[in-house]
Amino acid sequence: MENRYLARHVAALKPSGIRKFFDIVATMKDVISLGIGEPDFDTPEPIVQAGINSLHKGDTHYTSNAGLMELRQAIAGHLIKLYGVSYNPASEIITTVGVSEALYLAMSALLNPGEEVIIPTPCFVAYQAEVILAGGVPVEVPACMEDSFQVRAEAIEAAVTPRTKAILIGYPNNPTGAVMSRQMLMEVGRVAEKHDLIVISDELYDQLIYGDPHVCFSSLPGMRERTVLLGGFSKNYAMTGWRVGYAAAPAEILRGLLRVHQYTIMSAPTMAQAAAIEALSNGKEHVEKMRLEYDRRRRLIVDGLNHLGLPTFEPCGAFYAFPNIAVTGMDDETFAQKLLEEERVAVVPGSAFGKGGEGFVRCSYATSYENIEEALRRIERFMRRHG
Repeated sequence: MENRYLARHVAALKPSGIRKFFDIVATMKDVISLGIGEPDFDTPEPIVQAGINSLHKGDTHYTSNAGLMELRQAIAGHLIKLYGVSYNPASEIITTVGVSEALYLAMSALLNPGEEVIIPTPCFVAYQAEVILAGGVPVEVPACMEDSFQVRAEAIEAAVTPRTKAILIGYPNNPTGAVMSRQMLMEVGRVAEKHDLIVISDELYDQLIYGDPHVCFSSLPGMRERTVLLGGFSKNYAMTGWRVGYAAAPAEILRGLLRVHQYTIMSAPTMAQAAAIEALSNGKEHVEKMRLEYDRRRRLIVDGLNHLGLPTFEPCGAFYAFPNIAVTGMDDETFAQKLLEEERVAVVPGSAFGKGGEGFVRCSYATSYENIEEALRRIERFMRRHG
């Protein structure tokens, strides 16, 4: 029973479907986890050293609300170099406590009570919750495996109502590993332009790509002025615990994010910002080394799951595989529960990521090659009994 003092919209939020399973995992032994969406690599040493040096120099105080100018300049340089999209570091970029805070700021600054945000699913578990916490209404639009989990623009347009304010997309995608093609992103952009909608584009995994280069949404023709671009360092640079990310947007929009940020956070961690500068300045070789290893694991797990009769499309980004488990006759919650109980392999039910994830499970390959090999052996035993 919820405490009567809690706000109704908070009391009504569903607990994270990810945390539910990992609370159980924490009580068990000999579990191979394919569930945690976190790099198993340590932060590269030069990046760690930059954070340590910052502490030793006495950089233990607040930065400006928007973050260190040197970091914002580095982010601006990174975006123009990779994607050809230009942002003014003084007025169009804010440093945040991970991309999670950037998402919170965007929703809080943009949404009036009751306004709707269209969210393609499967999606990161926080998307719908952040919309609700900001007083908005999430409207889910399922993508399908037949389209490699790329959402169709016509499906988004069919969900538009007079109350629609924004479209929230996340590609490369968590949990599917899907990557949107330039053409399909441009079609989404045309819907946004036609209906005068804001697009919040979460591109946290932008450098973990295994095929065609990533397309930054705000780099598309006419999209910069209606896009809030979210990015960060957690996944690309194995910096989850450093808690540093950013948002980039036109100045008049960014002012709103900054206003919320200055009253809730003050500034992102100073030493983490120093580490992020090093990551952008000299981290490319480390990212590439990790990306190549993820690619090796990706091929192992996708081939292995398909061989076991669990249809899995080829993920082109991030570090997740998303097999369809319908052949077992179980729903995704039951499949994940039984696999954990019987074979000590932890995966996340696809329904935790929205309606588009029902009938699938998320398998993270951000774990060792050897762990994936053993997990596949255990899943094979499981499938002999249930497949």
